[in-house]
Parts: sequence; structure tokens; C-alpha cells
Amino acid sequence: MRPSPMAARAASGCSSAALAFFRLRPLARAARLAPAGRSAFGATAACRGRLVDSVLQELRSRRRVRVSARIGLQGTKELSDSKIEKRTIQKGLLLEFHKDSERSLLAVVERPDGKKNWVVTDQNGILSSIKPQQVTYVVPGTMDFDCSRIAEFLEKAQDLLDPTILECAWMELSEKDKSVTVEEFADIVYGSKESLESYCAHFLLSRDIVYFVKVESRGSSIYQPRPSAQVDELLRRKLAKEAADKELEEFVHLLKSAKALPLGSKPPKNSWLMEEKVKQKIESLQAYAVDACNDEQRRMAGNILKAMGFARTSSAALKLLINVGYFPVHVNLDLFRYDVQTTYTEKVLSVAEELLVDCPDSDKHVRKDLSNLRVYAIDVDEADELDDALSATRLPDGRIKVWIHVADPTCFLQPRSILDREAMHRGTSIFLPTATFPMFPERLAMNAMSLQQGTDCRSVSVSVILHPDGSIAEYSIENSVIKPTYMLTYEGATELLYMNLEEEEDLRILQEAASIRAQWRRSQGSIDTAMIEPRIKVANPDDPEPNINLYVEDQTNPAMQLVSEMMILCGEAVAAFGSDNNIPLPYRGHPQSNTAVSAFAYLPEGPARSVANISVLRAAEMDFRKPVAHGVLGIPGYVQFTSPIRRYVDLLAHYQVKAFLRGESPPYSAGDLEGMTFIASMHVKVARKLHSNSLRYWLLEYLRRQPKGRKYRALILKFIKDRMATLLLVDVGIQVTTVVAAGKLGDEASVVVEMVHPRDDILSVTEIAQDTEE
Repeated sequence: MRPSPMAARAASGCSSAALAFFRLRPLARAARLAPAGRSAFGATAACRGRLVDSVLQELRSRRRVRVSARIGLQGTKELSDSKIEKRTIQKGLLLEFHKDSERSLLAVVERPDGKKNWVVTDQNGILSSIKPQQVTYVVPGTMDFDCSRIAEFLEKAQDLLDPTILECAWMELSEKDKSVTVEEFADIVYGSKESLESYCAHFLLSRDIVYFVKVESRGSSIYQPRPSAQVDELLRRKLAKEAADKELEEFVHLLKSAKALPLGSKPPKNSWLMEEKVKQKIESLQAYAVDACNDEQRRMAGNILKAMGFARTSSAALKLLINVGYFPVHVNLDLFRYDVQTTYTEKVLSVAEELLVDCPDSDKHVRKDLSNLRVYAIDVDEADELDDALSATRLPDGRIKVWIHVADPTCFLQPRSILDREAMHRGTSIFLPTATFPMFPERLAMNAMSLQQGTDCRSVSVSVILHPDGSIAEYSIENSVIKPTYMLTYEGATELLYMNLEEEEDLRILQEAASIRAQWRRSQGSIDTAMIEPRIKVANPDDPEPNINLYVEDQTNPAMQLVSEMMILCGEAVAAFGSDNNIPLPYRGHPQSNTAVSAFAYLPEGPARSVANISVLRAAEMDFRKPVAHGVLGIPGYVQFTSPIRRYVDLLAHYQVKAFLRGESPPYSAGDLEGMTFIASMHVKVARKLHSNSLRYWLLEYLRRQPKGRKYRALILKFIKDRMATLLLVDVGIQVTTVVAAGKLGDEASVVVEMVHPRDDILSVTEIAQDTEE
């Protein structure tokens, strides 16, 4: 068996000490003949290159006979039993043993420990009890070895440990498929079987992963040269591992350098993504931190964490990424965990920009001019996408007519276009305390598509005339142009309502319409699910201590009730329009609960009753051919229509209705709508989860910053078991579980926060007893 070209090239790097083996003289002698100032193991690479060619020439003519005669090599199958000497462990012997999975140490045997174990003193001077199976080698000729001499022994061994010996020895031994014991190998390469040389031979062979393989024979070990093809592959793997280890070492150095920098001087995130090898490693850590890694990323991240001295856990990976500045302290991991698309492709952005430059209105000739109406757009103060507004008037016969004006994004879009598909695969705009990720590119969604104060805006207006009892008397849907008069927050609208200004009569009519609508829906069996809802806006979220602005919204707020009633009215009117004209639409319904609304009448109005009502609701339903009764809202049918910029299912309804208004067939069948609604709904679920998790995290962060011992007013929402109850912290809008000493559903209690950890989603509170509070 001849060495392969790769193996031959490897052997060409043999040191002068290894070449001494091929010159058939002991290594010790070769060392003595080496030039002054250069050890046998320290020959230069140039020397190696000059000598190898002549050595290999010499080998062809005389090496085989002389080497075989000198060492008496036999084939593996012919190895005699006389060569295998099984050494028993006894006091005073020097041996090597496995300390753990990664370390082997030299030690001197002190005494037996029980029937099988032995007490030894290792090279560090530590006494240990070892099992026989831990012993990897008994050094020959070391009876009564003094443990104080182990350090000297190891120092001498270092001078003899040249791994290139293995390469050259393999070339010779592999040609005849010969196997050797450790002592034979020592005699071949060092010219001696003494304890030091034998240990060095064992050290080289036992740690070799390329050239020799260990085989057992009657209790002793012999080493067999590997086949050339296997050596080639192992060399390739070894070189690859060495390169990977070097890359890892360099990356760990980068991490340690970044970790040591002050907070304001850490490298920006994009600097970790510029070089591909660095990018792969940092992204492996990121995937590991969010528990979304493949096997290769898990292995790589584990190696990095180990090299950095961190535990191999996702929390440790997160901590490391924060320490080096790759992640901010309050990073939202859900964005990575759910692979949320927060940016748009160049193609999508290009199409959006083209629409901003040139987008003729195909419905211009049929739009009704409603710009003379007083129009109120009411939303939260940080709303970026304004897609609905309200108007009202009192007719001569005393009845109320209201308009729900909805932004008309379909005048920019075509069904199945690039922007439409992009919106479908997003499903909804994502609203987080730290950021908004719109369903459409930002400039299109927040400017061209949105309603703007004092500007002529394209819209779809749903007008409804109410009976005195609040039911719908007449309705119509038409393309329109409006000019929003007011852009109000809920707080601002409520203040205007309380002021009862004469000039704001239209706003008072809207409030009256909302009131009679609410009464009518209650008469139809509607269920009250209004809750106290928290809303948080975080400024500078990448700072370690960002500003947190908390708003607690009471859905019984007059302006919120007004808007809510008008949105429900719009949904009922669109469902009726679809039913009357046989238009496939995403109709939403909710069966009546089997539990009567009156069952919870004993509870005070508000969150406690709402929680009880919600607990007995049945699953929602959808139909795409005809309306489904909505028992929770108390109306015969419902279609979401008022948020086409931020909800894709609303946009689908607009496509269908707008086509009918133009006298065209709807672009989508009921089956089409069902499929697209399913796709969009999957993304909506993710968006809701993102919003819920992020909101809770920042609520906990808000609580973490409050003074210790602060008292919070709470409502008892429900009992879980015995006195373990779910409470609502009224001033924060967050629910928490704790034991209450007394009280019933809907009663108030006082609590203090005992412990809060936002990252781990931990919140613990304790009720304050009445006498303690006093």
C-alpha cells in the first residue's frame, strides 16, 4: 500500500528528527548530529524540503530491507503474543489516566482504594481515587517513581514530542501494513524503549487522529497504520477543523473586545454583518437566543458560548449579544422568533413610489362630493394610518343620518398585484409599543392612502339613516370625496363632548346616534365585553432606560364608545349591502352563548362582568356567501370594513364592494375569499401574539421601575381555586394572579409588587390586608 499524494505532501514536512528515522539511526543520535543552536525537532522548513527528496530516493533502494531487519516487523496477523505485555497496577508506578472527558494526567500510584480502585497523586499534586478503566497507559520502567519528578519528566517529554514523526513513520509502516506496540514505535523513532521514550510514543499515538488506529489484542494496545484514502480524508477534516478553530478564536477575540467596550462605544449591529464568516457566527448566536436554530447553528453557537465561558443556554446567548452591543437591552426577540418582515423589497418599494407619482383615480367620475360635511377623525394620538372618519346630521323628520367615511386604498391597487400580494402575506399592520410596521410601504400607507386633515381625500362613504329605536332604516354605499375637519384623539373628543359646544352640534348628534344604537343592540342580546385596556408608547427603545408612556383606556369612555358604535353600524350596513346584492364577502358571526346575559347581572358593570361574559362565549364563525348572525354584537350580520389600510380582510371587502359599485363582477369568489382570509389570518395571529407579548413586557418594565412598596388598586376578576384569584391592576391595566383574603367578584383590593422580571415574564404581587393598609 503506497502513500497517496496528499499523504506524501504531508510527509514532506517531516522535521530532521523524523528524517532520522528514515536514515535508520536512533533519534537521539540524530539530535546529537544536528547543527549547534538547532534541536532535532527545530529544523527549518527549508531544511525539510531539501532533505525529503534525497531521503525518499534512498528509501527505494535500501530502506525496506534494513528497517525490516532492524526492527523485525511482522504483519498484524503475525504479531506474536510475546510483544504484548499486560502491566498490572501497583504502588510506585507512573501512569496516565483520564481525569475527565477532556483531560489526561500523569500520576504516581500511592495505594489501593478498596478492591479495584487506586489512590494516585497526579501531576498537580492532587490525590485522587481512580478506577482501572480510567488508566490509559502504564509507563514502563517506573517502579517507585517519585511524584515530585513528574514535572521534570513532562518537561523532558516536551523536547521529544514532534507530531511530524507520525507522518514519516506512517509512510514506512503503511507500505507493509505493519502494526506496532507503543514500545516498538519508541524504539523505531527514538532508538530506545526507556520510560521517557515509550511515554512520548504513547502520547503521540494515542492523540493521533490521522495516521494510526488503535486496536486491542489480549489486553494490550497496538497501532495499525490507516489506509491512504482514509488518511487523505482525515487530513482534509483536520485542516478544516484547524481553520474553523482559528476562525472561532478570532471571532471570540472580537466578542471579548466588543464586550469590554463602554456602552456608547460598542460596534454597531451592521458591522457584525459585513463579513460572511462573522455574519454566520453572530446569526447562529441570534438563532440560538430565540430557540430557532438548525443543528449547525446550535453546534456553532454552543462552541462560541463555551469559548466565552457562558453556559449553553438561550438566555446566555441573549446576554452575550446584549453585552457586545449587537442587541439592545430591550430587544424584542419575537420579531426574530416569528421571522417578522419589518422591511420591504426594492421591487415593492419601487411600485409604491410609482403610485405616489402617478395614480389616476378611476372612480373620479362617480365620486360624490361630500367635502361640505363636518368630518371628525377620532383615533389614538400616535395613530399613523387614519382610515376612518365620521359625520352626522339631523334630518327634517327628526331622524339621524350618519356617515362612516373609510379611506379608499383600492384606488391605488389592483387585486392580485404585487402590493396586494404583499399585503395579503402580512395580513395586518403590526402595532408595538416601540414601533409600527405597516401593511403597505410607509409613504403609501401613512400619506397617500390615509385621510388627511383639510385635504380632499378619496373615500368610500357608508351612510345610514336610523330609526328612532336605533335600528337601520336606510343605508347606501358610494365613492366619495371628503375633507376631514378635525383630527381628534379620544381624550380630545371626550373633552369636546363634555364642553357641549353649540358649534359642535354634529358631534353631539353622533353621540346621540351611538347611544340609541347601543340601546338597540342590547335589546337584541348584545354582550358587554368592554375592558380596561393599557396602551404604551416607548420613546428611544434602544436605550437601556427608555421613556415609557403608559395610557390606560377605559372603553366606557364616551368618545371610544361613540367610535365603536359607528364602526359596528358600518359593519352591519355593509353586511346588509352584501346580502341584498349577493356579493361574496368575509361575513363574521358569533353564535349566542348558551348562558343568558342575565346570568351575570349580579356582577357590577365593568371588567368583572365582561370577563364573566367572555368566559362563556362560543367560537366565532365566518361565511363568505351570506351574513351570519353576530350574537355578541347583537346584529344580524357583520363585515369588517373600516380599516382597509391596516387589515387585509377589510381590503378584500373593499375590492368586492367597489367592483359592484362600478357595475363589474366581484374579483373574488367565495372560495377565493376563504383561502385568502385563511392566509391573512395566520399572519394576524402572529401580529396579535407580538402585540400582546410586547405590551406585557413593557408593562412589566414599567412596574419594575416603580418605587418599591407602591400600592395598586385592583379588581377581583375571577377565582381560580379557593382564594387564588385573577386581579386587574386598574391603574396599569395588567392582570395578575395572587391569593386574596376576602372579597367577591368585582370587589376592590390593594396589592404591592413583590417581584418583577420582564425578560422572564415574572410578576408577583401580594395583597395588603385592610388593617395593614390603615
